[in-house]
Amino acid sequence: MRPNLLALLTASLLAAPAFAQSAQQIPPDTAAAAQAVQKDVVAWRRDIHQHPELGNNEVRTAKLVADQLRKLGLQVKTGIAHTGVVAVLKGGKPGPRIALRADMDALPVTEQTGLPFASKVRTTYRGQDVGVMHACGHDAHVAILLGVATALAAQKATLPGEVMFVFQPSEEGPPNAGENFGAKLMLDEGVFRDFKPDAVFGLHVWAGLPVGQVGVRSGPMLAAADEWSLTVRGAQTHGSRPWDGVDPITVAAQILLGTQSVIARQVNVAASPAVLTAGQFNAGVRFNIIPDEAKLVGTLRTFDAAQREDIIARFRRTAEDFAHASGATAKLDVAANAPATVNDPALTTRVRPSLQRAVGEANVVEMPLQTVAEDFAQFANVVPGVYFFVGSTAKGTDPAKAPINHSPQFLLDEGALDVGVRSMLQVALDYLGAK
Repeated sequence: MRPNLLALLTASLLAAPAFAQSAQQIPPDTAAAAQAVQKDVVAWRRDIHQHPELGNNEVRTAKLVADQLRKLGLQVKTGIAHTGVVAVLKGGKPGPRIALRADMDALPVTEQTGLPFASKVRTTYRGQDVGVMHACGHDAHVAILLGVATALAAQKATLPGEVMFVFQPSEEGPPNAGENFGAKLMLDEGVFRDFKPDAVFGLHVWAGLPVGQVGVRSGPMLAAADEWSLTVRGAQTHGSRPWDGVDPITVAAQILLGTQSVIARQVNVAASPAVLTAGQFNAGVRFNIIPDEAKLVGTLRTFDAAQREDIIARFRRTAEDFAHASGATAKLDVAANAPATVNDPALTTRVRPSLQRAVGEANVVEMPLQTVAEDFAQFANVVPGVYFFVGSTAKGTDPAKAPINHSPQFLLDEGALDVGVRSMLQVALDYLGAK
């Protein structure tokens, strides 16, 4: 274990209770409510972390969630979008409706944190044997929302309005390509049909911020995510006689380099950022055989819908023209996994003071645009929404050097759990009008 990783581990295990006492300017009722559930939140998070499940397979996690919500006396619906769980808390006074969302799925990543409750789970993902890890922090999201639900249920009699708790599967994507992500499938199955909230809120733990800080911005915040696949067809031949065939590997490589020129020379990235990345390049089975097909798979990230359409059109034209010039063919398929996450400006203005009350004004920072994506955007496209980040890197560690989300060494300081509960609880209470 590397020394800095050991320091992070020690901080993660020991700092949580102490951090809860260090924050200032926190409403006493909110701080006390968060502290009252802290022990359970930590236990839930560690349990879920040790037993991660991939998208649409969150069976154990969903049962844990449903069991806890039933203990609070809530009416619980399960099996939404395969494994999603929803419950509604009706306050004792009239008021608005809100939805609070947490995602439950883990990633096909083999854990390298050295935590005593590290995942040892393995499974098969798209034909490959993989480890499974909560490398993005969804274990924390579930535990935080369960803590918020517990705190709100404790004041049900005096609580105005209604709160829907949404525990969503498959934010990272379904096990099979071409299927819907969890948020869209929940909406398609009517999660907001009988209970349409006035606003929806979500959070994400974030290695790029130190524990204690919360990040938010108005307007576009997270990018739209498209999954693309490019199939180049050539003509098979012996590796020693390339002139007898059409080499799809060379053509695919030319296309890949050409797409980078699209971003660098044809798109105004000063107006709106864009990223086009290939994550897979598959072709051939033997060193001296030129195959007849090469396939590339990757992602496109954009913030502007018109720019997205323009890049896809340029990508397709570039691929087809390079292929035609070499006697090959190219077919581009694009699947929209998630739209851009855009925080409603008026709602963000209303929420920012709540975050400042929860963690202190100096600890609420303006987030830059992030080219990561989140299907929380699906909910926020139906009703006004705000999504914010909760710092998860231990104090004393440079967040710029900490293992990032999706890393096998991603290590959450458990002080972030208290910050997450306090932040979301304060946002909910303020919006509902409770004191």
